[in-house]
Amino acid sequence: MKLSRAQLHDIYYFLRLNRRVDEQLTSLYRQGKVVGGVYSGLGQEAISVGTAYALEREDVVGPMIRNVGTLLVRGYRPRDLFLQYMARRDGPTGGRDANTHFGDLARGVIAPISMLGELVPVLAGAGLAAKIRKEKRVALTYIGDGASSTTPCHEGMNFAAVLKLPLVVVAENNGWAYSTPVEKQMAIENLADRAQAYGMASAIVDGNDVLAVYEATRKAGELARRGGGPTLIECKTMRMKGHAEHDDARYVPRKALEAWKKKDPIERFEKYLKTKKLMTADEKSAIEARVEKEIREDVEFAESSPLPAPEEAVRPAWA
Repeated sequence: MKLSRAQLHDIYYFLRLNRRVDEQLTSLYRQGKVVGGVYSGLGQEAISVGTAYALEREDVVGPMIRNVGTLLVRGYRPRDLFLQYMARRDGPTGGRDANTHFGDLARGVIAPISMLGELVPVLAGAGLAAKIRKEKRVALTYIGDGASSTTPCHEGMNFAAVLKLPLVVVAENNGWAYSTPVEKQMAIENLADRAQAYGMASAIVDGNDVLAVYEATRKAGELARRGGGPTLIECKTMRMKGHAEHDDARYVPRKALEAWKKKDPIERFEKYLKTKKLMTADEKSAIEARVEKEIREDVEFAESSPLPAPEEAVRPAWA
């Protein structure tokens, strides 16, 4: 499906917003205003935005800690992320949980948990519910290269393949499972090669090309809606920071970071829009000004939000 000029601008807006939210969270962390750690998706924005933008309104998605762009596309605002990371009362969990551990079924977002790989069987279950109800609903979730080696991930994908569930699993192959490189945790070159063993469709895409990610996800969604079963999409990218802000990633070769820096997904999309004459300088400036205004206003809102009252600690997080 060909994207309109307005949709391409929309994608550029979400890419920029994703980057600025991450940058602002880093700033808040360094100011000591964040409770816990910050997990950046720097360099991986095209995966979060491209996959989420390809979904339909009725679809459900299970994002992980680096999928801020997914949350923004699904209707969350930057302030929701700032409030959550700062453990403020007005945040999605009222200051009871950290980072992106929140969801909203009205937005079709299922909250992640820290046990990586666990959302694969959960979203397979959402796909099973859709199949039983005969709904044209697709479930999508993410795994990293490290999480792809966990038991729940294998069980979930096998379950989805056997029952031909409408599930899309996006493997963000960013090269590192914390400090362990891919080649030291698996003997295969491509994570997508595992799909053949499960009996499910697969695709390998450049994870820094937002349009390639969008198209692969759209095709996987169409296959799922037709009853063709699940798809494993491997997005090859690079984690441009450590596992979290407290990790300086000194174990990552500097040459690798420099090489991937030249493949920045936002700069790449900007170049595409300029070359194809799909966005003028004024339109670009207007989008960037809009992003900066939202970031400024939402940081002010979050910083003015109070911490939860002590007596609220006895209330369940999801009551």
